[in-house]
Amino acid sequence: MSTVRALYDRWIIELWNGAPVAPEIVTDDFVGHWPGREVCGPQELAQMVEQTRNMFSDLSFAIELGPLRDGDLVAGRWVGTGLGPDGPVSFTGNDILRLAADGQRFAEYWTGTSAG
Repeated sequence: MSTVRALYDRWIIELWNGAPVAPEIVTDDFVGHWPGREVCGPQELAQMVEQTRNMFSDLSFAIELGPLRDGDLVAGRWVGTGLGPDGPVSFTGNDILRLAADGQRFAEYWTGTSAG
């Protein structure tokens, strides 16, 4: 398994499914760009993940496509499913992440999501 594949797996399968791995997979100066909000550093990222996970019960994320790599950029598509106050929910997202210079962690993140 390539380093990029393993890193993106950790990003979706571990981090977004609740494992406390943010400090291991993003840089200290990580910046995440969500619509209307920026998240800086592994601690704020972990808080963002926790806030997202607290909005739904039985929330889980899976990789739908990727990762695809072009230079220091990595792209992937994921699907999230869970239970909201009105029943089952499903949403998808497209990620673009920039690798740090060491190629072992992510330094920057952009996402677009949609409810399904």
